[in-house]
Amino acid sequence: MYFQLRKLILWPKSGLEKRVVEFTPGVVNVISGASKTGKSAVIPIIDYCLASGKCAIPVGVIRDACSWFGVVIETAEGQKLLARREPGDQRQTSDMFILEGDEVEVPDKIQNRNATTTIVKAMLDRVAALSNLGFDPESESGFKARPSFRDLMAFTFQPQNIIANPDVFFFKADTTEHREKLKTIFPYVLNAVTAEVLAARWEIARLQKLLRRMESELRAARSTVDVWRTEAHGWLRQAIDLGLLSAETPLPEEWLDILQLLRTVTQSTSRSASPTIASIDASLSRLEELWSEESEAAAELSDNRQRLNEVRRLLQSSVSYGSAIRIQRDRLALSDWLRIRTSENHDALAALSDEGPQHLDILCSALEGIEMQLRSHPTMSDTLGKERVRLSGAAEQSIERLTRVRHEIATLERESEEARKIVYRADQIDRFLGRLEQALKLYDRTDENAELREEIEALNDRISDLRAGVSDQEVQRKTENAIRTIETHASTIIPKLDAEWPNAPIQLVIDDLTIKVVQGTRDDYLWEIGSGANWLAYHVAVTLSLQRFFLADPHHPVPGMLIYDQPSQVYFPRRVVDSDEVEELSELEWRDEDVVAVRKVFQALSDEIEKAEGRLQIIVLDHADADVWGRIDNVKLVENWRKQRLVPEDWL
Repeated sequence: MYFQLRKLILWPKSGLEKRVVEFTPGVVNVISGASKTGKSAVIPIIDYCLASGKCAIPVGVIRDACSWFGVVIETAEGQKLLARREPGDQRQTSDMFILEGDEVEVPDKIQNRNATTTIVKAMLDRVAALSNLGFDPESESGFKARPSFRDLMAFTFQPQNIIANPDVFFFKADTTEHREKLKTIFPYVLNAVTAEVLAARWEIARLQKLLRRMESELRAARSTVDVWRTEAHGWLRQAIDLGLLSAETPLPEEWLDILQLLRTVTQSTSRSASPTIASIDASLSRLEELWSEESEAAAELSDNRQRLNEVRRLLQSSVSYGSAIRIQRDRLALSDWLRIRTSENHDALAALSDEGPQHLDILCSALEGIEMQLRSHPTMSDTLGKERVRLSGAAEQSIERLTRVRHEIATLERESEEARKIVYRADQIDRFLGRLEQALKLYDRTDENAELREEIEALNDRISDLRAGVSDQEVQRKTENAIRTIETHASTIIPKLDAEWPNAPIQLVIDDLTIKVVQGTRDDYLWEIGSGANWLAYHVAVTLSLQRFFLADPHHPVPGMLIYDQPSQVYFPRRVVDSDEVEELSELEWRDEDVVAVRKVFQALSDEIEKAEGRLQIIVLDHADADVWGRIDNVKLVENWRKQRLVPEDWL
C-alpha cells in the first residue's frame, strides 16, 4: 500500500514556532545524530500518531516540551495530517486532530481535537482496505479478531531494541497479545487468507448453525414419528371406540394402508360420531329431550327479554313525549285566555289590529290539537304498561322453565355415568381428531421428500462448495508458497550484508515468529546464532524481503514504509555511542571493516528502493553520518542532529 511519511511535527507548549521534520517519499531518508538528541523517539511518535494503544514516547524533555505530536502521511487518497495530544500524566489520550486533502497545510497551533483514536483507526483500516471480519467466527479471543492497521505496524517498525535482537524479530512481538495476533494475521498478509476467505468462513459458520438447528428439528420429528408409527393401531382402535370408524372396519397391516385409513378418519367430525337415541337407555332418552327443551327455553327466554327491553324503551319514550306535550299545552293555554278577554272587554288596543284575532284563533286551534293528543296519551301508556307486565311474566316463566330443565339435566347427569361420558364425548372426539391431524402433518414434514430435508441437503451442498475454497490445506499451501517466495528474496539480500553464512538458506518460521538458518542437515534458530552482525543482517534481509513480497500486490494492506533505528549499533564503538560529543572526536573510531559492513546495509536498502520504483520509503535513524553511507544512490540526509536536536533548544 502506498503509505509514506512526509512530515513529523511537534507543537510546543510554550507557544513558539512548531517543529517540522520533512521526509522524501521513495528514498532512504537518514536522520544522523549523536546520542540523546531524540532519534529513538521518532518511531514512538509516529506510532503514537497512528493511534497506538499507549504512549511510548520517552518521558522527560520531549513530553514536557510538546503539547501535540503529528505526522503528515501521503496515501493514494492524498495527504493526511494525524496529530495527537500529549497525554500528560495519563498512559495515553484519545484526543486527535485530522486534516485531509491533496496537500495538507499544517496549522501553527492546535487548540481542540476534532477526532479520536477510534475514528483514526477506522480511517486507517479503510485506507488499507482491511476486512472487517474476524479470523475465527466461533472464537471470542482477541487474538482471532479482525485484522487491523495497528497489527501491520509489526512489518513497518524496527526500533533500537528489535533491529538486532536474537529473541524478538518483529515490533511488539515481545508481548503475548501482539505475538499471538501477529501469528494469526500472517496468512492474511501473505495473501493465503483473503477477505473472500474470511467472508466464506463466516458464511460457513452461519450456515452450520442453521444446519444444526434444522437437523435437530428433523431428529426430534423423526423420533416422534417413530413412536407414533408404533402406536398407529392404537389410533385406529381409538377411532373405532369414538365412533369415527365402524366396528367392522378391518385393521390393515401395511403402513401405507394404515396411513390412508388415518387420513380418512381426519375427514370425520364429532357429529358423525354421535350415538343414536336407540342405543341408550330411558334416562339418556329423557336427557336428550331435556337438552332439546333447554335449547327451546333458552331461545324463548332470550326472545322475551328482547321484547321486554323494547317495551321498556317505548314506555320511557312515551313518558318523555307526554311531558313535552304538557309543556306545550301550558304555553298555549294563554291564547285561550286572551281570546276570552278580548271578546268580553272589546279592548280598543286589540281592535286596532285586524290580524290579532286571527293569530289567537291559530294558537287556540293548536291548543285543541294538543289537548286531543293528551287525552289519547294515557291510553297508549296503559297499553304499553300491560304489555310490559305480560312480557315480564312470560320471561319469568321462561326462567322457571329453564331452571327446572337444567336442574333435571344436572340430576340425570349425576345419576348416569354413561350420560357424563356422552357429555364430554364430542370434546374427546375433537381433541382426538386434532392430535391425529397434527401427527399426520408431522409425518409429512419428516418424509423423505419433505421441504425440511430438501433445505438440509441444500445447506450441506452450499457448505461443501464454500469449504472447497477455504480448506485449511489450501490456506497452508498458499502460506508455504508465499514463505518460499520471501525466503528466496532473502537469499538474494543476505549475501549483500555482513552475515557469517551469506549463502546459507533461511526458513521463516511463523509459529515462532523468527527464522532458522539451514547449514547442512542442521537448522539453527536466530537465537542460537551468535554475533550482533548476524542478527542485524537477518533482520534487515527478512524485513526487506517481506516488503518486496507485499509490494508485488499493488493493493496489499501493509504500508510501503520501513523505519530502522540504530542499525549500526552492532558496529559503533560503545564509548562513542555513549558520548554526547561524537562529532568532536578527532580519531576515527570506526574500523574499516565496520564502515564497509554499515555501507552494505545502506546499499541493500538502496537496492530495494530501486526495485520498488518509488513505492517504498525507508527511514534510518543512526549515529553514522554521511562519511559512512555517503555517495550511495537513493540515500538522502534529512537532518543532522549534532548541532541541533529533535526538540529545539529554545523550547527548553
